[in-house]
Amino acid sequence: MISERGIIGLKDLDRGDIERIVDTAFSLRQTSLKGGKATPSLMGQTVVNLFFEASTRTKTSFEIAAKRLSANVVNFSYGSSSIAKGETTIDTARNIESMKPALFVIRHASSGVMELLSKHLHTPIISAGDGTNEHPTQGLLDIMTIMDEKKRIDGLKVVIAGDIYHSRVARSDIYGMGKLGAKVSFFSPPTLITDDFASLGATVTYDAQEAFTDADVIIMLRIQLERQKTGLFPSTREYARIFGLNEQKLGLARPDVIVMHPGPINRGLELSSCIADSAAHSRIMRQVENGVSVRMSAIYHTIGGGHGPIDH
Repeated sequence: MISERGIIGLKDLDRGDIERIVDTAFSLRQTSLKGGKATPSLMGQTVVNLFFEASTRTKTSFEIAAKRLSANVVNFSYGSSSIAKGETTIDTARNIESMKPALFVIRHASSGVMELLSKHLHTPIISAGDGTNEHPTQGLLDIMTIMDEKKRIDGLKVVIAGDIYHSRVARSDIYGMGKLGAKVSFFSPPTLITDDFASLGATVTYDAQEAFTDADVIIMLRIQLERQKTGLFPSTREYARIFGLNEQKLGLARPDVIVMHPGPINRGLELSSCIADSAAHSRIMRQVENGVSVRMSAIYHTIGGGHGPIDH
């Protein structure tokens, strides 16, 4: 259930919560498509974006989402904060909390920070990603994008390929899509996945033909070289040849397969440019578009009540 703590991860939400957030996001997308016209639902509320890690799409879409709900937005800058002077993350958050914001949106490089902060704060939190743990709103927007195209999740073959080990997106996707009945499989080098993923209800394969054959949805993940202490594969050229998505591997999937990527894309490594830009298969820009609507919905359901119709 969506608790007073906020949305820490999709692991904590049930199927009804996920469907409720996505359904509201579809309604709110009509607002976004009408020139970004704001709804007064959260007028007078203040949302604080606490980003301790670099972000482009997520931070921008959370800011746009809050403003389209008529909330005030305060953006925290890590570089000019008191953390640079030695203040702890908890103390920073508690000091800002004393100014009475309605919501924190937090991104952090360390796994488990959301859980820790939720025990020290009274203000609800929406996780914008913590370490390699979860990225719940990315999981929700991925679900929305698939629903947009396929009209269902149940029974679909969803392939998540790439750097599984370091991916918080992969974890949120398997928690969310698994609860909605998708048949999820992971495809990556053995060095870029851990045993716990198989325990989450997904199939793990190292064979491209097995992975991509009859796939309905392919989600390619970025190789996170900044998180790797040592080389986990011989070369990027070899990785692209064996584990990257090209036209030949795409041809194994269903004719109406859609391709997704949380971004940023390493073109030519995770997937070719012609697939990334394909009007027939790529839904990467649709993911970005849906991100604003999903984050509007997540904010609304966390601090706006979410029990009645939202005011358009």
